[in-house]
Amino acid sequence: MALTVAVQMDPIQAIRIAGDTTFSLLLEAQARGHQLLHYTPDRLTMRDGRVTAPVEPLRVQDVEGAHASLGAPERLDLSQVDVVLMRQDPPFDMAYITATHMLERIHPATLVVNNPSEVRNAPEKLFVTHFPELMPPTLITRDKAEIEAFRAEHGAVVMKPLHGHGGAAVLRVLPEDPNFGSMVDLFSATFREPWVVQRFLPRITEGDKRIILVDGEPLGAVNRVPAANDIRSNMVRGGTGGATALTPREREICAAIGPELKRRGLILVGIDVIDGNLTEINVTSPTGIRAIKRLGGPDLAVAVWNAIEARVTKPQAA
Repeated sequence: MALTVAVQMDPIQAIRIAGDTTFSLLLEAQARGHQLLHYTPDRLTMRDGRVTAPVEPLRVQDVEGAHASLGAPERLDLSQVDVVLMRQDPPFDMAYITATHMLERIHPATLVVNNPSEVRNAPEKLFVTHFPELMPPTLITRDKAEIEAFRAEHGAVVMKPLHGHGGAAVLRVLPEDPNFGSMVDLFSATFREPWVVQRFLPRITEGDKRIILVDGEPLGAVNRVPAANDIRSNMVRGGTGGATALTPREREICAAIGPELKRRGLILVGIDVIDGNLTEINVTSPTGIRAIKRLGGPDLAVAVWNAIEARVTKPQAA
């Protein structure tokens, strides 16, 4: 059955398709005969309870620089489409949260992927704290005294803003670090949210594994190794991806969280695991599908669309 699929994303003309998961999803949708419509989140509108956007018909091809062809925009009531892919990049700020409230008005009659209310309720670095037994020791606070006590107990730590993304402002703080006070001052002046402080995991040098779960099932992974003199493994920060398989511990982690992801209607999720420790559960716009395929793994866009089509043709509780 051909579906009408609207994708809410950052401008498609500006993406780098080589590593873009949204683009993989669009290629697979088009190959299945689904009609694609494109709009950016700043054009999302609600008037008298109706959620609309000026959508542009979209065709895609796997050619960098000529990857998207857009038709003339036409304002459309999004309750008239079958699926909305909510795929804009973070930051997870009030604009992002507002978009989830608006899309919640049409879901699940129009299937929004991922479930907008659960995206709102599951910020990457907070949702993961539902599973403390799978995590490294973790503190969330703006209280300098609490951070100092945590450092005294655990030694070297990593500090990052609670709603940061893409490896931005991730810092390693040494046990006796003369820059600690300045770091706290800088964070206080720059970020309004609390900070995440975690025990430093030295084996980050061996990789930070991104595992993709589709409808709660782990289907592929990529091991991201930081560049020299960096602790950040994000590929946008210079990390290098390598083929990998799941360890028994990683399968244990996936088995523990998978049912909850499925229950919440979080169809496409990327988790981050360092040395057997779960550090983040990414639900907003998780990436990794193209890297996994490029490294010889399965094309997980196929599994994602199988899950979406199953829900559209046989609606489930969201």
